[in-house]
Amino acid sequence: MGYNSGDIAFMLVSTALVFLMTPGLAFFYGGLVKRRNVLSIMMQCMAAFGIVTVLWVVVGYSLAFGTSNYSLIGGLDHLFLKGVGLEGEDSIPPLLFMVFQLMFAVLTPALMIGATAERLRFPAFVLLIGLWSLIVYAPLAHWVWGGGWISDLGALDFAGGTVVHISSGFSGLIAAIVIGKRINRSSEPTIPHNLPYVLLGGSLLWFGWFGFNAGSELAADGIAVLAFVTTQLAASTGLLGWVIIEKIYHGKPTVLGAISGVIAGLVAITPAAAFVTPMAALVIGFISGGICYFAVAKLKEKLGYDDALDVFGIHGIGGTWGALATGLFATTSVNAGGADGFFYSGNFELVGIQMIAVIATYAFAGTATFLILKVIAAITPLTASGEEQVSGLDTTQHGESAYPDMEGMTANATYNV
Repeated sequence: MGYNSGDIAFMLVSTALVFLMTPGLAFFYGGLVKRRNVLSIMMQCMAAFGIVTVLWVVVGYSLAFGTSNYSLIGGLDHLFLKGVGLEGEDSIPPLLFMVFQLMFAVLTPALMIGATAERLRFPAFVLLIGLWSLIVYAPLAHWVWGGGWISDLGALDFAGGTVVHISSGFSGLIAAIVIGKRINRSSEPTIPHNLPYVLLGGSLLWFGWFGFNAGSELAADGIAVLAFVTTQLAASTGLLGWVIIEKIYHGKPTVLGAISGVIAGLVAITPAAAFVTPMAALVIGFISGGICYFAVAKLKEKLGYDDALDVFGIHGIGGTWGALATGLFATTSVNAGGADGFFYSGNFELVGIQMIAVIATYAFAGTATFLILKVIAAITPLTASGEEQVSGLDTTQHGESAYPDMEGMTANATYNV
């Protein structure tokens, strides 16, 4: 097949949109933490570009999309991007497919580190994100998108419900438990220090998600249009689901709740975006907003874990619902996946397949993350000391402050004048 200039243009734009999601995440997470930790969490998000990009082009892409070995892991045939150039059989060059997938590989571990915000030391972060991207993300991508066993099973995951959201959400929960609670969590609860940052970052994530989901079709066609539409619909009803429940239980709808509901809806529609009707997308998003609210507001408090930025409550729980909802609502009338969900087939076969994929992702990502953290702990401390946490990771890890002492600056300016 010859190249299609329309597909190439569409995928270049989609790749740029997914790129934007990581800076968007930096603002989203940066606004959620205390002001003394805003640069540290932003640095972790942005550092993912440097760390994961190098690992991906050297070996990660090959592990994810190389020739399958026992349906478990890709081979080393694309090591250092060997054979990944401008010549290929599809409508876009292999090199473009590689860089599109790179943006997913960067974003996924960046999502995870929100769970350990305000206490994960930067040296430990560097090791964690590097090892996790190779040991957890690359095999999962191969299982689902690279010809691995989950794909062979018939599971549907259009843009990353299991590969991206369940893996990062549950891994974040395991990391939060292993690393431990913030030292001042009970006396100084986390209150977002800058809600406009949160709204800006969440909006950039929403914007980038159109490339994330629609771009996963890898072509400018009708399925991409469907994924674009279902993405918008689920995000909107996710917002409504969250704020309605929040109004009932909290008394007032909040800006934080609204943008959190948007993210919950986007997470849930990700695996289903090209496999369900627009009306099903409305339902999937609305339910996700509600269940993610309860996971954040009730489940975390009841179980007592310190998932600082609610990665598990939104990405883990929302991703799980989205994967199962795909099994409920998928229909061959809008996709060529060859599978109908429960509401169209009358049986739970696809739901069962989706459940297997979910359980496998939980088991693999959770176990691997636990072992990675134990290895890192033997090399360097994971958790910032109490003194470092009180002072803030911005100054103790990076020697910077997002909000320097304005009074001191004014005094110096007056003196110089």
